[in-house]
Amino acid sequence: MQEKSEKELAEEVLKKYDKDSNTMVYTGFMAKLVAAIAIAFSVFQLYTATFGVLDAMLQRAVHLGFGLALVYLLYPSRKTWSRHKVHPVDLVLAVLGAAAPAYIVLDYQELVLRAGTVTTADMAVGLLGILLVIEATRRVVGLPMVCVVLAFLAYAFAGPYMPGVLAHRGLTVQQLVNHLFFTTEGIFGIPLGVSSTFIFLFILFGAYLESTGLGKFFIDLANAVAGWASGGPAKVAVLSSGLMGTVSGSSVANVVGTGSLTIPMMKKLGYHKNFAGAVEAAASTGGQLMPPVMGAAAFLMAEFVGVPYIDIVKAAIIPAVLYFAGVWLGVHFEAKRSNLKGIPRDQLPKVGNILKERGHLALPLILIVYLLVAGYTPMRAALVAIVLAIVCSALRKSTRMKPIEIVRGLENGAKNVLSVLVACASAGIVIGVVTKTGVGLKLASGLLSLSGGLLLPTMFFTMITAIVLGMGVPTTANYVITSTIAAPALVQMGVPVLCAHMFVFYFGIIADVTPPVALAAFAGSGIAGGDPLKTGINASKLAIAAFIIPYMFVLSPVLLMIDATPFGLISTTLTALLGMIALSSALIGYLADDCTPVERLALIAGGLMLIKPGVVTDVIGLLLFLAILFVQHRRRA
Repeated sequence: MQEKSEKELAEEVLKKYDKDSNTMVYTGFMAKLVAAIAIAFSVFQLYTATFGVLDAMLQRAVHLGFGLALVYLLYPSRKTWSRHKVHPVDLVLAVLGAAAPAYIVLDYQELVLRAGTVTTADMAVGLLGILLVIEATRRVVGLPMVCVVLAFLAYAFAGPYMPGVLAHRGLTVQQLVNHLFFTTEGIFGIPLGVSSTFIFLFILFGAYLESTGLGKFFIDLANAVAGWASGGPAKVAVLSSGLMGTVSGSSVANVVGTGSLTIPMMKKLGYHKNFAGAVEAAASTGGQLMPPVMGAAAFLMAEFVGVPYIDIVKAAIIPAVLYFAGVWLGVHFEAKRSNLKGIPRDQLPKVGNILKERGHLALPLILIVYLLVAGYTPMRAALVAIVLAIVCSALRKSTRMKPIEIVRGLENGAKNVLSVLVACASAGIVIGVVTKTGVGLKLASGLLSLSGGLLLPTMFFTMITAIVLGMGVPTTANYVITSTIAAPALVQMGVPVLCAHMFVFYFGIIADVTPPVALAAFAGSGIAGGDPLKTGINASKLAIAAFIIPYMFVLSPVLLMIDATPFGLISTTLTALLGMIALSSALIGYLADDCTPVERLALIAGGLMLIKPGVVTDVIGLLLFLAILFVQHRRRA
């Protein structure tokens, strides 16, 4: 009974903090209809990925049409409406959602021939399409993203009345509708293009991995590897969330998926409920920073920066490892400070047994990384990995998928992509306004003016901008907005483009654990029964690495493997890890013994010096760290 109640609590928390999970539950004809649309959606994506995608506008229009139809059938307009019976209004909107993009598909040749000329019918369909995307965003993504979109739309019209550098000539409704709905510069821009090709296939791949039981395998493996150590369950949460992050696209879903098991274990061991929820929130948010998927933002970043996808994966590895090292260290020092033991080894599964029974489930994940490194396109690698996921599951009877489960994988993959699809479409509206008005460069100039043209102040103001823009917004839209609005300021300062984009990506993601809008922390507190604000503060302390690492790779791009030599990469990574040990111990208040206030200050100073690239700062930081370690060992002796 207890297990059932914990599962119900997890589902309730997921629906509360992750709008993407609060869907209709149909039976009978409607269930079959929705399943048929979702399966057709997946079949279309697989077909075009196998035999060649359509023209950009056509591929994206079909993708959006399927997505909007499913959104309006699965996400009711009001919380008070039935979750089991479709409302007539939603049925009408679902038909319109499919019809508006279908207008582009059916009238494509005519639209191409009269490009730039907007007829009355075009205006009606374009306005309808834009409104449907905004309403779908409200239902699936949430009000924060809607507010951002509406603010940019308002700016498009208010240009002549804006002060200073923000002023522009203003746009007419006709100009805006044409730009946003009938070109590849708005709704059908790069974000939706990436969603309609790479992202869909990777999310479908993730759906099949989930069907095989890979998540349970990760948790059991993490238990076997780390469950026995000091504060074992908390380290299990960090390790399992990091592994889940390789395929997961949502920090909140990651919190609930692994936290429903790890948070009760942490509380039972002796961790305070506010700390237990924070551990899962910090670790699950870090999952969005972990390659190869990175919350589906890696594919967008490759397109925006103009580098191969595998370069994004390689660049993200060391920062992600440093982030999880920081969270792990915080958990370790808290366990030592509170004298929290691990789980007895005889109560834990054996690594060998787990790998023998279910290790084959990880083969598709290993293969997709190999294929990407070997030079395969992300689409081809994902296609092969999807097939292998189904084949590998059949290697053992206990993990074998039945034919109906394979079909359901197609349905679940289409449903799982909806939040990303809608976020990409609405982010396209933001990009469309930015490209039409030039506001991106104007905001960058404003940030540079505010910072006096100095790099560190520019980085600080960009950080604040990215955190604010990222609050309550899912990973993909989060990255699109922050890279469009905040990154240009750093690029103008001479920061490498990849560093600038990774900088704003990190701070946009860390908004999930940064109060006051810390969705991952709130989800963690919901499962732990803790205080949301205190959980958010603890999560921010554990995630301190994410506030520091971006400054590191801007000042030392070698961490992103830009112009990296083996010696430079190793030395920079090692000193950064030492710096993380010093900072984590200072924030928790324990290294080899309880820290005095002076020792904590010295560890913070030493940690920051070790993290900052440079021989002199590394030596001073190391001496401070070793001095505190020596003093504490003498005190304990």
